[in-house]
Amino acid sequence: MVAAGIAREMGFAVHALTIDYGQRHRRELQSAKAVAAMVSAAQHVIMPLDLRQFGGSALTADIDVPKDGVGADIPVTYVPARNLVFLALTVAFAEASGAHDIFIGVNALDYSGYPDCRPEFIASFAETARLGTRDGVSGRPFRIHAPLQMMTKADIAREADRLGLDPAASWSCYDPVGERACGTCDSCRLRQKGFAEAGLLDGTIYAG
Repeated sequence: MVAAGIAREMGFAVHALTIDYGQRHRRELQSAKAVAAMVSAAQHVIMPLDLRQFGGSALTADIDVPKDGVGADIPVTYVPARNLVFLALTVAFAEASGAHDIFIGVNALDYSGYPDCRPEFIASFAETARLGTRDGVSGRPFRIHAPLQMMTKADIAREADRLGLDPAASWSCYDPVGERACGTCDSCRLRQKGFAEAGLLDGTIYAG
């Protein structure tokens, strides 16, 4: 949401891509529609891609989402190569749309240890996109913007507030309880910590 808000502020028309990959937190698909409307997206594509057929993650298989706090190791909520797959699809979407600026909301500071959020991954992917696309080899490379990458969650909460975005429209929880966020998964803990440190109200309704 904040990455899209920044793109809009920079003068870009937002063409949003949401991947319905069979995630257990399907509530985020509803949120994506609300966010696309909030940032006045010119286009919002929801693309089905059933990663449950691969499994290998608590988000796509029958594996419990951990609730014991944020650790140092890569957690079981890591979806194999998710951002690699998502960025590849986004480059295809961009090239077909005639766009060359791609925004992704990855974060490498207050995060759960995912390797596909790190700066070196984003930089290497930009080069891969240049080498592997018609536009790239024709001298029209894709620019991968990761404006939230080196922000804390508190910084991101403040940026949402500065941009006038309603944080309640966004969704972070990995293991929702109906329409409510669980409040205890890593993603909920990091979100709560960020808003608390920023001194801002979240608006998310948590279970219990």
